[in-house]
Order: sequence, then structure tokens, then C-alpha cells
Amino acid sequence: MSTIVRSDADSPSFDEAWFAHACADLEPEGRALLARAVEWAREPLQGLLASTGEPLAEHGAGVVLILAGLGSDAPTRASALLTITPMPDGNAAPNKSNSLQKAFSAEVVALVQGTRSLLRLSNMAGRSSDTAVAGGGQKEMQRKMLLAMAADLRIVLLRLASRLQSLRWYARSKLPCPVPFARETMELYTPLANRLGIWQLKWEMEDLSFRFLEPDTYKAIARQLEEKRTEREAFITQVVEQLQAALAQNRIAAEVSGRPKHIYSIWNKMRNKDLDFSKLYDLRALRVIVDDERACYAALALVHSLWTPVSNEFDDYISRPKPNGYRSLHTVVSDAQGRSFEVQIRTHEMHQFAEFGMAAHWRYKEAGAKGGTQSAASLYDKKISWMRQLLAWEKDGVQPPGQAMAEYEEAAAETREDERIYVMTPQARVIELPAGATPVDFAYYLHTDLGHRCRGARVDGQMVPLLTRLKTGQTVEIIAAKSGGPSRDWLNVQLGYLASPRSRSKVRAWFNAVELQERISQGQTLVEKELQRLGKTAINLEQLAQNLGFARADDLYVAVAKEEFSLRQIDYLLKEGEAPAQHDDKVQYSSGQANAARTGKSGVLVVGVDSLLTQLARCCRPAPPDRIAGFVTRGRGVSIHRDDCPAYAALRLKQPERIIEVAWGDTGEAVYPVDISIHAQERGDLLRDVSDVFGRLRLNVVSVNTQSRRSLAHMIFTIEVKDGEQISRALAALNELSGVTASRH
Repeated sequence: MSTIVRSDADSPSFDEAWFAHACADLEPEGRALLARAVEWAREPLQGLLASTGEPLAEHGAGVVLILAGLGSDAPTRASALLTITPMPDGNAAPNKSNSLQKAFSAEVVALVQGTRSLLRLSNMAGRSSDTAVAGGGQKEMQRKMLLAMAADLRIVLLRLASRLQSLRWYARSKLPCPVPFARETMELYTPLANRLGIWQLKWEMEDLSFRFLEPDTYKAIARQLEEKRTEREAFITQVVEQLQAALAQNRIAAEVSGRPKHIYSIWNKMRNKDLDFSKLYDLRALRVIVDDERACYAALALVHSLWTPVSNEFDDYISRPKPNGYRSLHTVVSDAQGRSFEVQIRTHEMHQFAEFGMAAHWRYKEAGAKGGTQSAASLYDKKISWMRQLLAWEKDGVQPPGQAMAEYEEAAAETREDERIYVMTPQARVIELPAGATPVDFAYYLHTDLGHRCRGARVDGQMVPLLTRLKTGQTVEIIAAKSGGPSRDWLNVQLGYLASPRSRSKVRAWFNAVELQERISQGQTLVEKELQRLGKTAINLEQLAQNLGFARADDLYVAVAKEEFSLRQIDYLLKEGEAPAQHDDKVQYSSGQANAARTGKSGVLVVGVDSLLTQLARCCRPAPPDRIAGFVTRGRGVSIHRDDCPAYAALRLKQPERIIEVAWGDTGEAVYPVDISIHAQERGDLLRDVSDVFGRLRLNVVSVNTQSRRSLAHMIFTIEVKDGEQISRALAALNELSGVTASRH
């Protein structure tokens, strides 16, 4: 009701009948307070309309009656009228007191101011233009913000009662309810009422909103119900009385309550469980609370004796609790007329656990398909549970026990210590931040680049320093430069620019990136100067880095800039074709089999020549069934190479007359040493994983040569194989390892 207009008609809302109803359960002191509030509001409210079109006086009167039905105290009911009364302006009559503080107690004034602030915030959030963040997550943020702003639970009650009255007015006046208004109620306010356990408000707001959002579906379900809501309630009352009498007769102490299922709940269950209307057995439900488990089963037997059980509709969650710890007996029975209803039976302890403990009812209902595994263990959930408990005490007219109030204060203190704050963007998007957050934290939450460029901030339209502590409900606007980065002062904890570890890590990452870029630039300059000195400026720098054992050229530049790598290695590589290995780790193993290279029994036949000495070349390590070729050496017989060996290609080009044809003969049980080359990103368990592969394939490793340069590991395993099939299996298994590339060396 942010907009107020003047109407010519005056609504006779505050008559004697209304006042008697509104004060029925109040003490004389409370009646006097409400009477003063009526006199304060009666004249200013005359002829005023809310933005919905409802007369403000009628709205206030309806809200008071809703609060009376909830059993709220007199200050809450009085605040409902004072909150909607326009603030007097400076031209008000001097004989009329303009000071709310002088006319009413500090308690009432705090409720009025808190409710007005909450109304302003909810109106701003409802007008959110940030479509990029629309959805359930943003509605949850809005609910948390409303609760955080409401230092007093009664402020939330006032807001919920006001929304329900507006829905009732739309229904009664037959005027079309705006779809955004009904949708906001369904997404924001009904979950809030459910979370606080205010069922009376929850189900009525759901039904009315559903009626405006889905009128055809609502009417279809309403037609399917065989009886009206009042008749269903009368049926529940009759069944409760019958069961209470039977329990008393059987000396079973129990509390019996019941309420009919409302239309939105019926539709929701049909949709979620894909059930036909005729399959719904819990349109009417009873709850029986007894002293112990034995009484649970005694009450169950009594229920089944009074009414006929419906087959396959009994669940024993006492002997087989739900995953979240929920325990209760659920059964469905029908009376002589065939009207079915559900009965839940549990102990007081089970009820407390289901309502306020880990299986809190609002978590179970709102979690949907995950309801069985949700838990309400956080400080925020604890605060909600305590708020619901205090509401129950207030409704029952019971003074909270001293110990319970002490526990509540302790829980509230814990919540404040771990409190989150909720602020808004200029587009009314709600942002959750840690307590003590600053505008810089806010900027980094929205976008990392915006945080880097943050230079100033407006809070609620006023310029503030960047180290200002934000509060729930404030609107924050960031003033950013077109380019630039953060200040190093932001990392100084004593200065207090940042409260969020997430923001600090982003600032550190920015400075680390700047430092890294400086090292890369410095190292690149040094490498390019060295290449100029060697006359090799046309070389591929990425390939050069890999040949030197680095994954990327940038890694080489950083190592050079940090003086962890000598530029002489580049000279060695370019002059000799191979860089000396640094941090080389070579391990030799012994072989337990007839190694062809070591024994000289290669199994190779030289075509056209008998008994000619042959030896396997170490440069390519051939093994059956590789295509091979021979080269006649001076004094060392025939050297056997793989046909694709680069060294053999060079020899054949220089001395083609020494080439001789060879072929594999009977290799028998001989094993051949083969080099397997492995490239991978360095990690702690890499060597273990590779060794596991060779062990699983029963391949003997006779040599391991490893080189590690920063982020890249290069390994050469010499293994013994009998044929090419074993090589293929080994390569396939190695390449299945994460981040590993294996090939024949």
C-alpha cells in the first residue's frame, strides 16, 4: 500500500461490533490501547484508498481481526492501524498531537517503524527489474531479508496479515487481482508463513493466490469436492469429538486436532505425485499426539476399530523412520458413508522433532523431492524454530519459561555472530553478504571486474566511504572507473576495506596475475635477446619451450625471470640438438628373463648370410613384429633398426651400400627392451599410477628415466616385451590415465 488516494466514501469499519470482536480476548489495558489507536487513525483514514483500491480504514479493520484470530497481543493490533495511518505533515493543526512517540509506548512505536520499513523494502524488492536473477533463489533472498529486517516477530505477522487482507478484499470485491501481486504472495509470503508455522495464514493465502493465478483449475477442483469447506470442517470437528471420546473411554491421554486439506494443497499433491483426484485420501486429516510409543499403537488400534482402514495406505515411520529422522504413524480410514481421511499418530517428542528439530516442517514441505534428506541445522534454521516456538507460546497465552527464554537469547546471539546481511542493487536485486561487509565486498559479489574498478559508492542515495559497514535493507550503488585495478590497501585487514574472504582472494588473484605478467614479459625479453645472440630469431618459441621440458612458452619465461633456468640450456639445445637433462632421475632394474639386447640373441635373420653377428639398435629398440632393416657396421656386425627410425634414415642416406635386408626369425621366449615415452601434467601420484599399469599387465620395467620441469613431467620407461601386442596393450592402458599421453619412443 505504497500509494494512497482520497475517496469520497467513508467506510464504517470501526463500529461497536467490530471493536467487540477485535478485543474479545484482551485485558482492559489492551482494550484501552486499541481504542486509543482507533481514535488516532479514524479521522486520517477517512476516504483514503490503498494502491489496491481497498479503503484503508476497511483494510486496517480487517488486519486487526486477522491478528485477533492469531491470538496476538494488543500492541500488535494497535500497530496494524497506526502503520497505515498517514504521517502528519508540517501543516497539521497545532491542537492535534503529531508525535506518535508521545501518544504511544516505545514498544508500539518500534512496531510501527519496523513494519513501515519492512513494507518499503518489500515494495522495492517486488519491483525488481533485474530479470537476470529472477527465480526461486532471489525469492529466498527476499524472505531472508524480510526476516532479518524484522527484529520483532510481530512485524512479520503484521506484514503477512496485511497481505492476506488485501487478497480477501480482491476476492470479496470481485475485482481482478493483478497476477504479479498473486504470484509474489505465492512465491514470497506463503513460504514465509509456512516457515514460521502460521498455518492459518498460509493455507488461505495459497488458496486465494491460486484462485487468481489459475482460476479454471481452481474451479475444477472446487467442483470435484463433494462438500464445501465449512462442511468439511464440520466433518473434521465431528470426527475429532468422536475420537477424543473413544480415547478418553480407553484411558489414552491424547491431544486430537484436525484441519481439512485446502484446494491449493490438493492440486499441488495431484501435480507432484501424478495422482487422480479419486486417489487422494488425505483431503481431511487428523493428528493425534500421545505420551509414548505404546500409546501410539494403542491409538492406532482404536482408530482402526472405529473406522475402516484403507488397504495399502498405512505407513509405520516409528519402526522405520524417514531418512531425516521423522517418526510417526500414518493411516487412512473411511467412515460408513465412504468418506476417507488421514490420521497421523505421534508422541510429543516426535511432534517437537518434526516441527522444530532437524526435520522441520517447512524444510520438508519446501524441499520437494529432496524433503527426505533435508536438515534444518544451521543457525538461521535454529532462529526460525525458536520464532515458531515463541509464536506458539504467545498464541496459547503461555508465558515462556525462564530457561527457554535464556536459550532463545543465546540462540539469537549465536545467529547475530554468524549473521548475514541483505542489501539491494538499484534494480532491487537482493544480495546476501557476510556481516560487516563493505561496498567493495558488494561490488566483488556482483562481478569481479566491477570490484577491481570500484572507486566509490552510494548507500540509499548518499555518498559513503568504501570502508562503510553495510546494513540489511540498504540500497547500494557502485561508482566504477572505466579501467584500473584494486588498491593494495584493500588487503590490509586493519584498514577494514574487505570483510569477505572471497573478495580478498579476488584482490590477491589480481595482483598475482599482474606480477605473473610482469615476469612473463621480463623472461620473454631475456629469451629473445639470447636467441638474437645465437642468430636463431626465427625459431618457434612454443616448440623450444617443450623441447626444454616446459608445457608452455610462458612457463619458460617465468623460470628465466626467476633465475630458475639457465639460458645456456638454449645454447646447448640448439648446438647439440638436445638439452642436457636437469633434475634427471634414472633408475635401472635387473631382468630375470633372456633379454635379446643383452644376450645378443636377437632372433633376427640376415637374408643371404649365415651366422652374421646382429645387435638391436638402442636408438629405436626394435621388437617383433616391427618392420626392420639392417646396417653393416665396422667391427660390430649388423645393427638392426626399425624401418621408421630417424637415425637409420640418416645412415641410409649417407651410406646406402651398407644397408642389408633382415627379417625376424624364431624369437622363442626372448624379450625385447622397448622405450615408452610418457608426457603428463605433474602430480604426486603419477609415477604410482603408471607403475600400476605395468604391474597389472605383468610387464617387467628395466629402466626409468624421469624429468620434471615445473608443470610438465616427461618419463621414459624401458620395459621388456615379447611382441608388439604387449606394446599395444600397454600404450592403450597408459593413455586411459587422466592427463597422460603415452607413445613408443
